[in-house]
Amino acid sequence: MSISPDTETHGPRSLPPLWLALLPVVLTLGLLALQLFYYDDFTPHIPLILGLAITSMLGWMRGQSWFDIREGIFHVIHVSMPSLSVLIVVGMIIGVWIASGTVPTLIYYGLTLLNPSIFLAAAMILCSVVSVSLGTSWGTVGTVGLALMGIGAGFGVPMAWTAGAVVSGSFFGDKISPLSDTTNLAPAVTGTNVFDHIKNMMPTTVPAMLIALVIYLVAGYAFIEPAGATFENITKITTELQADFSLGFIPLIPALVVIVLAVMRQPPLPSLLLGVLVGGVVAIFYQGAGLHDVFTYAQSGYKIETGIADIDTLLNKGGIQSMMWTISLMLIALGFGGALERTGCLEAIIHAIVARVKSFGAVQTSAIATSFATNVVAGDPYISIALPGRMFSPLYRGMGYSTLNLSRAVEEGGTLMSPLIPWNAGGAFVISALGLGIMDGELQNLMYIPLAFACWLSPLIGIFYAITGLFSPRATDAERAEWDRQDEHVMDLGDHHLADEKLVEEVMAHQPPH
Repeated sequence: MSISPDTETHGPRSLPPLWLALLPVVLTLGLLALQLFYYDDFTPHIPLILGLAITSMLGWMRGQSWFDIREGIFHVIHVSMPSLSVLIVVGMIIGVWIASGTVPTLIYYGLTLLNPSIFLAAAMILCSVVSVSLGTSWGTVGTVGLALMGIGAGFGVPMAWTAGAVVSGSFFGDKISPLSDTTNLAPAVTGTNVFDHIKNMMPTTVPAMLIALVIYLVAGYAFIEPAGATFENITKITTELQADFSLGFIPLIPALVVIVLAVMRQPPLPSLLLGVLVGGVVAIFYQGAGLHDVFTYAQSGYKIETGIADIDTLLNKGGIQSMMWTISLMLIALGFGGALERTGCLEAIIHAIVARVKSFGAVQTSAIATSFATNVVAGDPYISIALPGRMFSPLYRGMGYSTLNLSRAVEEGGTLMSPLIPWNAGGAFVISALGLGIMDGELQNLMYIPLAFACWLSPLIGIFYAITGLFSPRATDAERAEWDRQDEHVMDLGDHHLADEKLVEEVMAHQPPH
């Protein structure tokens, strides 16, 4: 899955000057800041629509037709339709799995079997395993992650901490699973092998996960009191769950079906949809729901009034409609990203960055930062991987470094940072699926962003490696031969305007033949 360069279908076009390319980005970020921080209103939709309009106007003033810009907008939306489809199915699965007793059973056994003090660490590990198996961070967040939020609430763990552990584990899996779309996209746009790509991400991924694990263990012992109100709350929740649902093995069947299909390496979307259907059958024949009730749960979410606020908050969730806020935000953000790409703004900004780097460390850091910045501005993890991956590849080849360094960089700045940006597709989904209540003014739950340690530690470790030269492989002879065979573009660093002439000579010495 990648985004085609304009030159393939529209012919070459001139890029806007840097100040003009930055103008719609700066104006849009300003509008977002005004909405979020001045008006204290977490609805970024309108600022992003205005940003899309500003970008389109810029392209029109530079001679592009509206139909050309519109095609770019719709192209990016089309590329991301599989993710939007997963979002719809996850909304259905949340509502139906609560009605089938799947989520209540997971919460019940989690509260009774897990040691509260190791809950955060266990949550991260469990989400990691499930995400690697499913190949989708979103599917993991919307199923296992939701149950873990309930368990965390029962243990008295602050919601932001639980969400941070869930996000850390879920997006770790999305980063290294060979079933993940982003894990396949990154090597595809940089010209590397997916399994070599996964292997090359381990030096940053493993330390980040280990550090996060230690932090969650320490935090668990710090937050969970060994006795008292916390365990009274657990008893209250488990007793009510037993009263409202038929628990046991049968409600776990929908989750087991999805896991088995994942182990069999079946595609995530039909696997999750089958999980919805099996959940509906369990809800009807085991929980006593009617067929129309199941339709309603899938469409509008599950509703229950127990008189216990904690349980009502945990279980009144799901349905396709619960995802519409997120889906509308994603469509707008994707459209904005498509407009920025089609008008050449993103490409102009990346060219400006490439023209100013002076070492491999600077190149690698710039690639990570550019992926992150594209995530912030365009709101889409696919663009944040595809565009920098395509633009930086010739420079890596020209310096004689393996593009495995680049595929790792765009994963770290793209996949892992996506859930930490609230208006990004990943961040918006996390906020909705985990019920963080940001749209209702619960802005303190945005603290999940710094608490998702594994996500932001990995790019920092990657930058450290780039500066020190550790785990930064040079291109092998086989890789250079492959560049020749594929007729890949290798940047001529003699024409690249680096300030240090000595450095030019150094990197030219490593330039592979082409």
